[in-house]
Amino acid sequence: MLIKLRGGKVYDPAHGIDGEARDIYIRDGRIVGPQPETPTHEYDLRGKVVMAGAIDMHTHIGGGKVTIARNLLPEDHRGDPVASEGLMRAGCGHAAPSTLTTGYRYAELGYTAGFEPAVLPINARQAHMEMADVPMLDVGGYAMLGSDDFLLRLMASGTEQEVINNYVAWTLHSAQAIGVKVVNPGGISAFKFNQRSLDLDEAHRYYQVTPRQVLQTLARALVELGVPHPLHVHGCNLGVPGNLDTTLRTIAGIEGLPMHLTHIQFHSYGTEGDRKFSSGAAQIAEAFNRNKNITIDVGQILFGQTVTASGDSQRQFANVGHANPNKWVCMDIECDAGCGVVPFKYRDKNFVNALQWCIGLEIFLLAEDPWRIFLTTDHPNGAPFMSYPHLIRLLMDKSFRNDRLATINPDAAALSTLGGIEREYSLYEIAIMTRAGAARLLGLRDRGHLGEGAAADITVYTEDEDKEKMFGKPDYVFKDGELVVRNGEVVHVVWGNLHTVKPEFDRASIESRLKPYFDRYHTMKMDNFIIRDWEIEGDGRSKIMVHPCEGRG
Repeated sequence: MLIKLRGGKVYDPAHGIDGEARDIYIRDGRIVGPQPETPTHEYDLRGKVVMAGAIDMHTHIGGGKVTIARNLLPEDHRGDPVASEGLMRAGCGHAAPSTLTTGYRYAELGYTAGFEPAVLPINARQAHMEMADVPMLDVGGYAMLGSDDFLLRLMASGTEQEVINNYVAWTLHSAQAIGVKVVNPGGISAFKFNQRSLDLDEAHRYYQVTPRQVLQTLARALVELGVPHPLHVHGCNLGVPGNLDTTLRTIAGIEGLPMHLTHIQFHSYGTEGDRKFSSGAAQIAEAFNRNKNITIDVGQILFGQTVTASGDSQRQFANVGHANPNKWVCMDIECDAGCGVVPFKYRDKNFVNALQWCIGLEIFLLAEDPWRIFLTTDHPNGAPFMSYPHLIRLLMDKSFRNDRLATINPDAAALSTLGGIEREYSLYEIAIMTRAGAARLLGLRDRGHLGEGAAADITVYTEDEDKEKMFGKPDYVFKDGELVVRNGEVVHVVWGNLHTVKPEFDRASIESRLKPYFDRYHTMKMDNFIIRDWEIEGDGRSKIMVHPCEGRG
């Protein structure tokens, strides 16, 4: 079957195409070159905007903490329309939507892939079962390391880098992950030893390892293993006034190694002013612009009810007094890490919340390179992903942005530089941030672009001055060449793929260390820890797609 998309205005930054009218041909789920035969189906897209399917490279859609969030907030589900009409199975929720609703609503926004940023390796099987139940989306996960007991033991004993590289690679294979995430490096473990904070150069009370050492060690491991996605870092002191200094020292302290700083809005706070809370966006943007080894996503907060769900049990415990509604969960997980779930409502009249809103937008607008910054709300921590069209309008429409600025807490607005920033993002830059750049950062060579051989993940919009309206309701969405959304509504349900990496390593060497460790300390045997391919592909929905590593060891 041949499908022709005729004459759309194509935005494909991976190939430098900026709004040119082009035809696109699809055969067997892939984009192909011009074909001589008459197409089976043809869509007249003249005047419409055509982009690759969007990619959310940091969204909490699977794993233990997401399940806890869903269970903790039954009112979030009761108050939401149930998406069960016709071909869609039942599902609901807004701040913490069900797996089914997550897939349907992402697709209805033009997204075709989403990546879970905090897969605890010991809980990876459950995370994959949840992600496999998310329709419409390709998925992948970042394995959490940095507070796990085995790594900290290796580092405390001065183990050579090669052994740690083998452990990182073994974890990526075992957890079927595409990257490595560090959450509050060493801090989740330190919390178990009654340390209530851990700064970049502060030693863990038991292991005598600092967060800086954890970051350098893991970042080096990924470079030497050739993993495309750099170390994905949720840094120290999330949400703490004054953490701007920690973030700047973290950028300098990685010493030129590739590093991705996630939800950086939560790490960009100063202590100026009477309330000892101020924006550090300008300093963060300056450091980002100067250090080309650094990539960031923003974690924009938007006003309204949500739930914060994080592996950072240390910082989540510190925030339980702000829970709204007043209920929360924090837990430790064996020799691995932990998590915390705290419901939260961001208010535009609250000084701190309003300034957080400004800080995120300031970072977006002051960052010079759209290839290294990515559109996220850290779903659901800053806001549910369903708010992405609103966020895009804030970035693309200065008048709309300033109108919203005029409605927030006036003291926060007065301390922000947001109103003086003239920049408006273009459609080309939005396509970079949400498509081409995200695919490049993750090493997805056949996603995020519209060139020959790419997966036919394609979104079509009607251009509109109101960018929230435009991005909120695509005309068409194709997933692997199949039409799945028409006029903003799901018309066909499909199941996506799992993206992973499998770097080379010495399995026998590292497993000779790991087996006695598991036998002594874990309630799970090492062999049960490892997720086999058939466990993911056995139900016939998901296909594992392994992306190449180019080791430099």
